[in-house]
Amino acid sequence: MQFKRYCKTLSLSDNPTLIEEYKKVHAKGYAWKEITEGMKEVGILDMEIYIHSTQLFMIMDTVADFDHEEQMKVLATKPRQSEWEKFVSRFQEADENTDADGKWELMERIYELEQKEDYTPLDGQVKEVSKIVKDTPTSIAE
Repeated sequence: MQFKRYCKTLSLSDNPTLIEEYKKVHAKGYAWKEITEGMKEVGILDMEIYIHSTQLFMIMDTVADFDHEEQMKVLATKPRQSEWEKFVSRFQEADENTDADGKWELMERIYELEQKEDYTPLDGQVKEVSKIVKDTPTSIAE
């Protein structure tokens, strides 16, 4: 089974209090239900956000035929999406009227273990689920 992976980055305001609050609004059970549902509806299978200082890093896994430009436009129209973007903009180095696609910048992959193909950031990185499972050492997989 194939899927696409997109990696994105975004800067937060350099304010420790706001950064802690941003982490809280993304903690388990706090993200708005409509936002999570909207992401799933456009073909986002999984998403993780990591933080280091004021820098965020997102890993977004999608269905194999995901069209990033098109689906980000659709996501922007989902219930409460613009309200969420306005809400979280107070933590970010971004304008409150900017949608998620305008805030999160696609990153270019420069290295992958056993890399076989190059992909542009907009096209995502085609991944094979079975490769991850097949190449995992037994002691780790169990």
